[in-house]
Amino acid sequence: MSAKPVVTITHINRRDDDESDLDQRPLDTGMIRRLLEYTRPHKKTRNVLFVLTFIRAIQLPSLAWAIGWIIKGPITRHDATGTLWGALGFAALAAITDFMFHFRQRLALQLGESIIRDLRQDIFEHLHRLPMSFFQRTKVGRIISRMTSDAEAVRVGIQDVLFIGIVQAGQMLFAALFMLWTDWVLFLVVLGMAPIMWATNRYFHRRLMVAWREVQEAWSRVTSTIAESVSGIRVTQGFVRQEVNASVFRRLIEEQSEYNVGAARSSAVFLPLLELNSQFFIAILLLLGGYRALRPDIHTPVGTLIQFFFLANLFFSPIQILGNLYSQALTAMAGAERVFHFLDTKPEWTDPPEAIALPPIRGRVEFRGVTFGYRTDAPVLHEINFTAESGQTVALVGHTGGGKSSIINLIAKFYLPTTGDVLIDGHDTRTIQTDSLHRHMGIVPQQNFLFTGTVLDNIRMGKPEATVEEAVEVARKLDCLDLIGALPRGLETEVGERGVGLSLGQRQLICFCRAMLADPRILILDEATSSVDAMTEARIQKSLATLLQGRTNFVVAHRLSTIRHADVVLVLDRGRIIERGTHTQLLRARGTYAHLYRQFIRATTEA
Repeated sequence: MSAKPVVTITHINRRDDDESDLDQRPLDTGMIRRLLEYTRPHKKTRNVLFVLTFIRAIQLPSLAWAIGWIIKGPITRHDATGTLWGALGFAALAAITDFMFHFRQRLALQLGESIIRDLRQDIFEHLHRLPMSFFQRTKVGRIISRMTSDAEAVRVGIQDVLFIGIVQAGQMLFAALFMLWTDWVLFLVVLGMAPIMWATNRYFHRRLMVAWREVQEAWSRVTSTIAESVSGIRVTQGFVRQEVNASVFRRLIEEQSEYNVGAARSSAVFLPLLELNSQFFIAILLLLGGYRALRPDIHTPVGTLIQFFFLANLFFSPIQILGNLYSQALTAMAGAERVFHFLDTKPEWTDPPEAIALPPIRGRVEFRGVTFGYRTDAPVLHEINFTAESGQTVALVGHTGGGKSSIINLIAKFYLPTTGDVLIDGHDTRTIQTDSLHRHMGIVPQQNFLFTGTVLDNIRMGKPEATVEEAVEVARKLDCLDLIGALPRGLETEVGERGVGLSLGQRQLICFCRAMLADPRILILDEATSSVDAMTEARIQKSLATLLQGRTNFVVAHRLSTIRHADVVLVLDRGRIIERGTHTQLLRARGTYAHLYRQFIRATTEA
């Protein structure tokens, strides 16, 4: 007997969706490098942008130096011609600077849009690779936040913080070099002020980092609640929970507002303090510069002093901008942490490298000693053994929580068994490529989900290449063509989000058509007629009997009338098969199934 394939199963902390542990991460060069990896596919734009950014960082101090040179040169000498040529040269340099600024901005926006597009595509693709367990423990709002606000924060970090930060930092650097060339003594004074600025910046850095991450987390909770409220609006209104839910949301908004105000207060102290320091340092330079200009033994030219102050202004003015950029950088880093935390989320299991594509199958399904739990410490199935031969219909019945849906999930390989084997035509599902299995399978879930688009789009979901004639033929076989034809535009009728605009019965019939058009070898009907009224159900029973012929079918139903002709009925209770047989055999046994059937007949008669 061949060895079982090794399937890596990662046991994930159930608090993974609560990302409070990310608060400990400061600005991280590793994460910044990872963000810059997203610029690699757009390296031509990126490289041109870096060149333009570098040039602009030189141009701005050059303009200030040119003003000082004109003042201390031609103007001081009363040279009208030199002044005219100097002014024209300055105007030309300024025009070139603004021209290149236009392209720097445009390319930065273009690069930012390209990166956010790629990042959102990665998020969306990764989302569809995650197992069902991830969606059970993660709120929809958190997922939406990764795609929207967090990804948008990353865009700001790339297109604004990075390149504007480079320009401003470069401006300070080249202004410093020009100041060193102009008057090295005054420059040493400026250099001595740097530690004070650094200490102020570092102190507020930590406060702002925590504050902005708290803002991001609070906003994530708000968006999660909004998404949940929209999805559950029928329940909210049905139980008159509007005021209660509004109160809960009000607390979340107040909490988010408090975090915003706290972050704003820190910024409101930080930025004016930086500006005050800048003005204070300018005052010191005025005193020292004036002293050097008035001393006969030094006699620094007034033109040189003016030139130095133009450069000093360019040196100090970026500090406030960099302070604002720093706040944005913290927000971008918090968003990047969340996005990459999501992208780094590993599925609990993956197909092994040696997994094979499932060849054409007959549809034989076998469970061998299967035990399974959504949590390792709480099994919901215990030693399940049964075989569904090709072409058979297997009905799963029992009380809620008995394990019916868990068996369906294992057949569809949405989960892997904890112990034991699930075999498809003798192939262990662990050895099969999941996508290849799903191509042989059709599922009609209890929640008849429809996507935005036309009725035809939804029917062709499992077979996009199908023709309109094929879709019509499926509807005809299911004896529901007249019901679809009664829609405003027939197959071209637009379906709203989640099927809004259609009745529950119409949605269910479209799901039937979708599954049948795919022509699967294994068909799963999970409470598939729960949303269909008794008259419509009776109408499609005969059609279903014909269409199910030749397939392996698994039917989960509380309406026991739908499973009378099943080849095998499995009765489950607390994760164990307690009875098995045909409908007639189980009625004769007078056991649990017979009791459930009598309850069903009684309820139907009373109705």
